[in-house]
Amino acid sequence: MPIHHPQQPQHLSEGGSAHSGVQQAEAALVEHYPRLVRLAYLVLPPSLGRHRRVLAAHGTVQRALPGPRTSPEQPAVPVLSRVPAQTRGAIPAGGADRQPASPAYVWMRLRVIRTALSYEQRPRWWPARLPAPAALRPTAPVVWGLRLFPRAGGVEELVLDRALSQVPGTVRAAFALQTLEALSEAEVRALLGQAGATDPALAVRAAGRLMAPDRAASEVLLRSGEFDPCTVQTRPSDLLRRRHRLRAVAAAAALCVAAGALVVVVRDGSTGVVDGGPAGQAASAPALDPAGLLRTAPEVWADTSRVDFTAWPARGDRTDDRELLGRALRVWGLTARTATVSTTPGTVAAPPVQPPRLLYAGEVDGAAVVLLHDGGVRLVRYAEPLSGRGEPALDFARTDDAGVTTGAAVVVSRGGDGARFLLAPWIAESSTRDLLAPDVPARALVVGRDGVTAAVPRPAPSGACDTWPALQLRSSERIVEKHAFLLTDLGDLAPAHLTYTPRPAEGAPPRQPREATGAPALLSWARTACSLRAVRGSGVQAVNNWEFAEQTLPETRASAGWLCTRADTWRGPGRVLVQFVQPGPSRTAPAAVVADRDDTALCSRFGQHILAGTHWKAPSGRWYVLAAGSRAVSRIEASGAARGTANGTTLAVRAPRNASVGLTARLRTGGTLAAVR
Repeated sequence: MPIHHPQQPQHLSEGGSAHSGVQQAEAALVEHYPRLVRLAYLVLPPSLGRHRRVLAAHGTVQRALPGPRTSPEQPAVPVLSRVPAQTRGAIPAGGADRQPASPAYVWMRLRVIRTALSYEQRPRWWPARLPAPAALRPTAPVVWGLRLFPRAGGVEELVLDRALSQVPGTVRAAFALQTLEALSEAEVRALLGQAGATDPALAVRAAGRLMAPDRAASEVLLRSGEFDPCTVQTRPSDLLRRRHRLRAVAAAAALCVAAGALVVVVRDGSTGVVDGGPAGQAASAPALDPAGLLRTAPEVWADTSRVDFTAWPARGDRTDDRELLGRALRVWGLTARTATVSTTPGTVAAPPVQPPRLLYAGEVDGAAVVLLHDGGVRLVRYAEPLSGRGEPALDFARTDDAGVTTGAAVVVSRGGDGARFLLAPWIAESSTRDLLAPDVPARALVVGRDGVTAAVPRPAPSGACDTWPALQLRSSERIVEKHAFLLTDLGDLAPAHLTYTPRPAEGAPPRQPREATGAPALLSWARTACSLRAVRGSGVQAVNNWEFAEQTLPETRASAGWLCTRADTWRGPGRVLVQFVQPGPSRTAPAAVVADRDDTALCSRFGQHILAGTHWKAPSGRWYVLAAGSRAVSRIEASGAARGTANGTTLAVRAPRNASVGLTARLRTGGTLAAVR
C-alpha cells in the first residue's frame, strides 16, 4: 500500500462523495477539537489579547469546516476510505493523541493554520493602524459580559509566552507543529508553504532557536494550562460601564417615546467619558470616581492562590480622603495637561478604563502619595507636594505577571537620603545589605505600621561604585513560601529581583535560577553588582547571574569564571552582559564585561547555549585569547589572527594584543555556535 505524504490533502477520486468527505472532516474536527484549538491559539497573534485570542482560536477551528459544496479553488475534502490512514502528524502525548492522524485531520489542520496565519497578513494598501482584515471579521463564538483567559502558568510558561510574542505567526506555527504535532522540519516547511507562508525555511530555523534542548520540555510547557484555550477562567467585564450603558439606552428609549426627539446639552463630566488629552484617549467616568476604587480585604493575601498586587490591601492614613483620591484620579484622566509624567519603557500613560485598585494613600517625605494598581497591568504613583507649590507627578510602571518576589515592594518616595518602599503584606522580615560587602550580615530595616520602610540608600547612578544597597526580604510562612530573596532599586517603581544560577555538577541536569542569598551567590553579585547601572530605568523585572563556565588560566594555577548577567524586562525583551571574572586584588573587584547584547533570548530558558571570548594578559606579559562556552559545547575553534582548537568548554590560544580572532563552537547536539559580542 503506498504511503501518502501527511501534508497533502487527499482529493476525491472519481465517484467519491463530497458529502462523505465533509462528514469525515466534521468527525475529525469534533474528535480533535481541543488539539486544533490549542494550535490555533498558539499561532494567532498575542496582540489580540488573551480574551480575543481565545475566542478567535475557537472561531478559527469552527470556520475551518467547509460547506457541503467545496469551491473549485479549494482542495477537496478527503474521503478516508480511499487512502491509508497513516501519517507522522500525531501528537506524541499519551492517550488518543498518540493514534495516527487521519487525512481528514491533516487537511483540517492545514485550514486552521492557514486561517490563523491570516490574522497577521495585510494588503500593502491596508492602513497600518488597523488590525489585519481577518482580525476585523466578525465570527462566532461571541461572549457578552465575561472576559475569558487561560489559566496562568509559572515562570517558564511566561518566558515561553513572551518569546513567542516576539516572533511572527509563521515561526509560532513552526514551533507548535514540531513540538505538539511531532512533524519533521521538512513536513513543517511543506505545510507552511501550503498555508501561504512566504519563507517556510526561515520560519523553521527561527523556531529551532526557540526550542529547548530537550523537546519534551517544550512540549510540556505548550501542553500546560497557559496555552489551553479550552480550559479557561472567567471574569466579568466592566460592570459599572455596562450598567451605565444599559441605563443610558433605557432612558434614551423612554425619552424618544415620550417626546419624539430631544436635544441634550451635555455638560462636563455628564457623558460618562473624560477627555484624555491630545492623544485622544478616554477614561470612563466610573473609573475616575474615588467611590469606585477597588479595595482588597486585609487578610486576602493569606488565603489566595494569586499572590500579587491584587492581594494588596489599601494602606495609609488617607485611604478615606476622597478629595485626595479624586485629585489623583482626575490628574490621571488628564495626564497630558496637568502633571509631570514618567513611564518605564513599554508602559502607556493612558487613563484607566475601569476602576483601579487602591494600594496606598498617605503622606511620605512632604508629599501626599496615592498608589494605584490598574487592571493587573500597571502601577501608578501619584504625588502632590503638601506645600501646595509645584505640579503633581504621575509615575507609570508595567507590572503584569508579578508574583511573590516581583510584587513584594514598590517605591513610594525617593529623596536625597534614599528611597522608601511600601512592602507587600506577605513580607514577614525586612533588612538591607550591601552587595559589595558579601561578608557583612544584613541589617534590620524599620517598617512602619502602614508598611512603609525607613529610607534605604540608593545605588549611585554614576561615579564611584563603592556600595550597592539591596533589600533582603523574607516572605511569611502563611503563604507556604517562607524564603529570603533580594531586591534592588534600579530607578523604577518596582525594584528588580536578583537571582543566581550556579554551574551544574558534571553529569547533572541544568540548574534553575535560585535566590541570591547564599554565599556563592553573594560573592557572584559582589563582582558584578556595579554592572547593573547599564540597565537602570529600563523597566527591569529580574536579573539573573548565570555562572556558565570556569577556566584555568594559562601559565598559572588560578582559575577565572564566566558569568552571563541577564536582565529581563516587564515587557519581555532582555539584555545580556557576559562578564569575565578573573582573580582580583579583592573579593569585590568588578568583573570585566566582554559582551553586551540587547533584545535577546541568550541565557534564558530558551537560549541555553552561549560562547564568549576575551583577550587576557598573563603574568609573563604574553597575551592570550580566552574563550568559554556553556555545558553543551563540545569543541571550540579560533580562526583569524590566531588559530587553535580545544575539546571541551574552554580554549586558550596565544595571540597578539587586540588581535582579531573569530570564535566558533560545536555543540554536543551537532549544531554550531558563534561567539556573542
